[in-house]
Amino acid sequence: MQFYKVVLRQSAGYWVALCLENGLVGQGSNPEDSISKLKEAIETLQDVYQTETNVYKAPICIEELHEFLTIEGSEFVTT
Repeated sequence: MQFYKVVLRQSAGYWVALCLENGLVGQGSNPEDSISKLKEAIETLQDVYQTETNVYKAPICIEELHEFLTIEGSEFVTT
């Protein structure tokens, strides 16, 4: 059994789970649903990775994590 580090955040009414080891995401209406979708994506990636030779996977870099965490906060509001 493998363990992954996941960051959860709420965005536009949905929950998004980001896997730090491979950059995959899962989206759902609640944290549990988003994690479930992320698990499905990870399982699919593992299946493909075992059968294909030209699949790139790498941990997410700190800049990508920062963008994931702050993307909505960077929008400007004008009145």
